Amino acid sequence: MTVEDAVSIRELAGRIPPSFTLGVAAAAFQIEGALAADGRGPSGWDAFVQKPGVIVDGHSPAVACDHYNRSHEDVALMRQLGIDSYRFSISWPRIQPDGHGAFNEQGLDFYDRLIDQLLEAGISPMATLYHWDTPLLLEHRGGWMNRATAERFAEYAAAAGRRFGDRIDQWVTLNEPASVVLNGYALGVHAPGRYLLFDAFPAVHHQLLAHGLAVQALRSEGVRGGIGVTNLHSPVRPASPNIADRVAAKVFDLMLNRIYADPILLGRYPRSLLFAKPWMRSFGKISDDDLRTIHQPVDFYGVNYYQPVKVAAGQGTGEDLTVPAEAMVRIPAHQVPFDEYETTGFGWPVAPEHLGILLRELKDRYRDALPPIYITESGASFPEPEHVTGPVQDQQRIDYLAHHIRNALEATAPGGIAADVDLRGYYVWTLMDNFEWAAGYSQRFGLVHMDFDSLERTPKESFYWYQALCLARRSVAD
Repeated sequence: MTVEDAVSIRELAGRIPPSFTLGVAAAAFQIEGALAADGRGPSGWDAFVQKPGVIVDGHSPAVACDHYNRSHEDVALMRQLGIDSYRFSISWPRIQPDGHGAFNEQGLDFYDRLIDQLLEAGISPMATLYHWDTPLLLEHRGGWMNRATAERFAEYAAAAGRRFGDRIDQWVTLNEPASVVLNGYALGVHAPGRYLLFDAFPAVHHQLLAHGLAVQALRSEGVRGGIGVTNLHSPVRPASPNIADRVAAKVFDLMLNRIYADPILLGRYPRSLLFAKPWMRSFGKISDDDLRTIHQPVDFYGVNYYQPVKVAAGQGTGEDLTVPAEAMVRIPAHQVPFDEYETTGFGWPVAPEHLGILLRELKDRYRDALPPIYITESGASFPEPEHVTGPVQDQQRIDYLAHHIRNALEATAPGGIAADVDLRGYYVWTLMDNFEWAAGYSQRFGLVHMDFDSLERTPKESFYWYQALCLARRSVAD
């Protein structure tokens, strides 16, 4: 690390408030492996990955990072990293194989051990109850298109609260319901692989209902930790000033952002814009009782930020979205690139200034109803070798993290564009390279390089940069 790097780290550390959380995030299905071990039941993703052609190069999550058997090793890496908190997810089918009925003691024991390991290492546990691994039996019964799944989720949440509630510092009910609906039920590119397009909207409501029921269940169990939810949020911009593009951007914003956040934070769905009504019919009539259930007080609101979105009216070419080509016939808008920005390995624009803009938009939209915010995921994939003999020189990732953390801190500092937002922390996605859903092992987001043949973990230069930031922040605070 150069002298210039050390100076910039110390300067950035000086901007971090004493109570601000620096963490990393991960998800069970992407890292645990051991998919058939110790009584775990299959999930919708287990079935989906068996379909030909749906995962890049046919990659399998059967082993992934083998975190199930190597959690001690991974917690030791986190301790070395010096983070405050680890956001992990509990695998629903690992602790309740069928999604209802009996719980699996061996699965519960695994998370007991993981939580205890974190606490022994001085790392605060943030547990996500649902990061996309729906028990397969529930998926066969309709998954999130079936209202009963929300009721089963509440039972699972209550059991998790009873078992772990004395040691979890923060709970996240759902991770990115927007991604589940859009990728899994509308476009079919993620599990369960359903291609319902606008008929997928019941899956929105049932996930939100599950969130509200889970909040009630956790509180009924007397958990000591704070409770929140995590949504994917992207600022949406029209491709041009013309009216068609502006309307398309508003519809996209409605379906990506507001349809999830408004019911949770305001207790109502967005007042449907006239031009969106033709695509909202599948929602049907929503009861006031459901909205009251969804609108539970939360202790924090998680924001996953990766990129802004630029939208144009009309059908795309099929090259601008990773969706089935036939979908472009029925989708009335499409994404277009931000030519002014460099891109990640996924082709996402690197636009840190839009994180501050997003925080401003959230505060303007929700005002006093906006709880304290955590950036619960933010990170980037870049092309890297499969096998290494030393730290990967991932300067692009270091720049990405430095600029995004700086922008979030500057935006919420006195005089910043979002100074009235209570920002509590930033979680890097992710600790180590993992199974990146439909992209398999082709996209590496980790601070730690994973050799998926030997399972050797090798910290990258970004690991040591983040470690230095965590250390410098503490020395500045002292």
